[in-house]
Amino acid sequence: MNSTHDIIAIAARHGLLLNGKIQFNEMGLDFRVGFASDSEGRSWVLRLPRRDGLQPVIEREARILDFVRSRLPVQVPEWQICEPDLVAYPLLTDPMALTFDSDTYEVSWNINQDSSLYITSLAKVLVALHAAPSDAAAAAGIPVHTPEQVRKQLHHDMQVVKREIGISPSLEDRCLRWLDNDTLWPDYSVLVHGDLYAGHVTAASNGQITGVIDWTEAVVSDPSIDFSGHLSAFSHESLEQLIAAYEHAGGRVWPGMTEHIAERHAIASPIRYGLFALTPGNGEHIAAVKSQLGVSFSYDSKVKPS
Repeated sequence: MNSTHDIIAIAARHGLLLNGKIQFNEMGLDFRVGFASDSEGRSWVLRLPRRDGLQPVIEREARILDFVRSRLPVQVPEWQICEPDLVAYPLLTDPMALTFDSDTYEVSWNINQDSSLYITSLAKVLVALHAAPSDAAAAAGIPVHTPEQVRKQLHHDMQVVKREIGISPSLEDRCLRWLDNDTLWPDYSVLVHGDLYAGHVTAASNGQITGVIDWTEAVVSDPSIDFSGHLSAFSHESLEQLIAAYEHAGGRVWPGMTEHIAERHAIASPIRYGLFALTPGNGEHIAAVKSQLGVSFSYDSKVKPS
């Protein structure tokens, strides 16, 4: 992990002169995030790759940002530096709705969690994002997955995680029943953020969402992906309010939507985490992954912390 001195030197090589103090947010899995000011007092966000090989991810996200910037009613990052060892952009107007202290492990809310304005503004962002034409997204280099492909990929991912890490019989059975239940699944795909939750949105003190960050996972896929993260920080009742606000703002809904989102949150999230833990350099996540997958951790398992 780069020291503050190293990061200041990296930024300087790319023409960004920082004042010497960096505050870190360690919530990201692929990127370490730092907040700093330059020599003129302007605030910056620094994204530092946690491992090698993320340049294709960085280039893809740059294309996504260019595509969504004019289509959303909120801010998205405007990258001023886009290099293999550093992405940097001016800090957005407002703070994250949710922040995490890596030293104390405390979660802090910068909004009222019961804010109705947070729900309605999030719904409007989702409606605008999901309305983006899929053919235009594809032309911009954003992957497009049909509903059938989404389900097949999830089944494949589950089998990979089961083989390499393990999965409890109850979770596997629940996953298979979910994948086979046609009544729950939408028959269309939309452009989704892919990792949308309170830690990836900026908001004013009244709860109004003003920006969305971290577009690494954006893809044309199942619309429920952009709702499942809401359940990581809010109640089921809040999810229902979000769906109602989404429909009122012009979003497309379907009969099994609420249950489908809940199943995605409970099933797909640990599988996705398992896939992440299997990538090189992320073995330290295996114990946490096994807990989420409902299997006991053992150092005799196929995958060991690295």
